[in-house]
Amino acid sequence: MIYLDNSATTRPCREAVSAMVDALEQNWGNPSALYGFGIDASRLLRTARHTVAAAMGAEPDRIFFTSGGTEADNWAIYGTVKRLGKRGKHIITTAMEHHAVLNCMRELEGRGFEVTYLKPDRLGNITLEDLKAALRPDTILVSLMMVNNEVGSVLPIAQMAKLTHRICPDAIFHTDAVQGFLKIPFQAKTLGADLISVSGHKIHGPKGAGALYISPRLKSFPALLQGGGQEGGLRSGTEGTPAIFGFAAAAGAGAKTFRQDSAREKELIAYLADKLSALPGVVINGAHEAPHILSIAIPGVPTQNSINILQDAGICVSAGSACAKGHRSHVLSAMEVPGAVIDAAFRVSLCRDTTKAELDALVQVITRDILPRI
Repeated sequence: MIYLDNSATTRPCREAVSAMVDALEQNWGNPSALYGFGIDASRLLRTARHTVAAAMGAEPDRIFFTSGGTEADNWAIYGTVKRLGKRGKHIITTAMEHHAVLNCMRELEGRGFEVTYLKPDRLGNITLEDLKAALRPDTILVSLMMVNNEVGSVLPIAQMAKLTHRICPDAIFHTDAVQGFLKIPFQAKTLGADLISVSGHKIHGPKGAGALYISPRLKSFPALLQGGGQEGGLRSGTEGTPAIFGFAAAAGAGAKTFRQDSAREKELIAYLADKLSALPGVVINGAHEAPHILSIAIPGVPTQNSINILQDAGICVSAGSACAKGHRSHVLSAMEVPGAVIDAAFRVSLCRDTTKAELDALVQVITRDILPRI
């Protein structure tokens, strides 16, 4: 199998699997217990928090584990509304966010909040001028994704956070960094975002673990779950240590090779884009600035047909976001990509294990088995 759907999920790395097996077979104690076995689990949990924090460039006590990126996004949005909802009713996001953000916004609109959806250009970019024009005195939240999960555009989050805090000092700035973590460089301490969401299974960790970074600027933030007081009292419930330890092990391993992995993926995605651009009938969507995401379309061949042909050849790609099955891409629609291109689009996404030979095989199947169907 040639797996080219790494923006949907990644293969757990050896370090993550080993850490999870150890947590299930050896160090399976409850971190809240006050005897030695539980204290050992608590110590490992503390180590995991420090490891993820180091990979994010964050203060360890500002990392709060969640079940994944969706939960982190929901917590960031609804927590902000709970904290600032009486101060204002205006929120800014983009029309190309993940549905973990967009569906929260739709629900809040039903509760009387006004949401401004910044529209990307034809490459999937949104400018500082776009954001500046949308900011208002009653803006309480700006939630902008760091890397788009379908077309790989990268927003200038540091500058956007700075602009937001300058014009609206009381507003909270959140970024969904699920596709940016260990793909593009950032340091949580200096990025300027108040809230940052990340996920474990996008970085060769397990599903079921992620984190929300809560900046020291937010001295208090509403709790997500009430209960026994875990995660600093903000997300109660016995910690899912196998998934958390696997997430931390993947983050630690990825951080060690991040620069070379990112540079290598960038070279590979550029190589693939050049190869495909040379083929008549192939369309490249978006700026593909991130090192691991490329949106492709072959107008005249429906998306599902291309996916089926590639699957028959042992190659896995995606129609777009794995979390939005059966829907026309809202990202490409927001970019005003022609309908014939949207209906033929699919996404290729790489990881540190992807090889040039695998990309050559993809190009070969497209040339031999898909393009003749136009």
